[in-house]
Amino acid sequence: MTPHPTDPQATDARATGTQVTGPKLGFFTRLLEDAPAADRYRFALEQIETAEDFGFQSAWVAQHHFSAAEGGLPSPLVFLSHAAARTRRISLGTAIITLPMENAVRVAEDAAVLDELSAGRLEIGLGSGGNPKSFPAFGTSFDERREVFADNLATLRTLFSGDRLPTAHGLYPAPDGQRPNLERRLWQATFSAGGAGAAGAAGDGLMLSRTQPRPQDDPAAHLDEVQLPVIDTYLSQLPDGAEPRILASRTAVVADAEDLPRLREITEPALRAEADRLVGYDTSSLTLAELLIATDTYLGTPEQVSERLQHDRVLDRATDVSFQVHSVPATNETALRSIELLATEVAPALGFSVTKEKVH
Repeated sequence: MTPHPTDPQATDARATGTQVTGPKLGFFTRLLEDAPAADRYRFALEQIETAEDFGFQSAWVAQHHFSAAEGGLPSPLVFLSHAAARTRRISLGTAIITLPMENAVRVAEDAAVLDELSAGRLEIGLGSGGNPKSFPAFGTSFDERREVFADNLATLRTLFSGDRLPTAHGLYPAPDGQRPNLERRLWQATFSAGGAGAAGAAGDGLMLSRTQPRPQDDPAAHLDEVQLPVIDTYLSQLPDGAEPRILASRTAVVADAEDLPRLREITEPALRAEADRLVGYDTSSLTLAELLIATDTYLGTPEQVSERLQHDRVLDRATDVSFQVHSVPATNETALRSIELLATEVAPALGFSVTKEKVH
């Protein structure tokens, strides 16, 4: 990993006691444990608290509607309000809210209340995608998602900046100038250079996926080969003086050596069930080792995961990296151990930024 000696986080480090030499360490969950909803939420809260204790600087949750198999959380801002009450320092983010399915004014109001309750710790990741079958329930369609996304995002910007809507309504609680307003904590998720350019031109953060389909003419391309041009476009469109914010998500399950045979055994069928969708080509002939590489899944001991991540050039360009266990069917105990090993062994090996002191 290449250090970031001029990283703008350095100013904050002197005040917060963080060790800053690389991207900030983050945690992400889709709440996919094989358990009822109440247990999924309890597990996620425990994982976020544990991440905070071990120095992670951000925690992110996904939004999925109607299907427990896709993700266990339709209302991320409601969940994060509870997480805010259980934590003190860690930033809390959505990755993502599917904005075309939302009423933008309600998103703005809920976010403003949560930001007050969390003392300014909210980060808002947004996207236009999602399951096409879910859109009609929210009065819109998958085909018109981009136009609805743009309209709703414009509404959020108006309200978060302290301006009023054409109806003369303004946001309450309103921005008070005591902290960066929520307009400066928006992120956009995208696979494409076009989407990245739009995020950059707006001064928003860029959210990169843990994996994505490869170009048809180069199905064996590494993930960083696909994502580096997206980063370049994003940076080229940033306004002068705007700080880049680049969040790279990665799947990493870090385990003790004695636990790996069992984890590999349960991971193979889970990965094979979704690998073709993830990478965009037939993976049936691949071995498990090849499948892990093809799906950008980092499963191994701290040394094995660190060695593979060393070659991911996107992490040299990212300001933040969030790790998730999915698509490994990990238990809560596996996730908690992975969080600990990421913070105590992988992050130091890669020069990631972690917070030194525990808060619980």
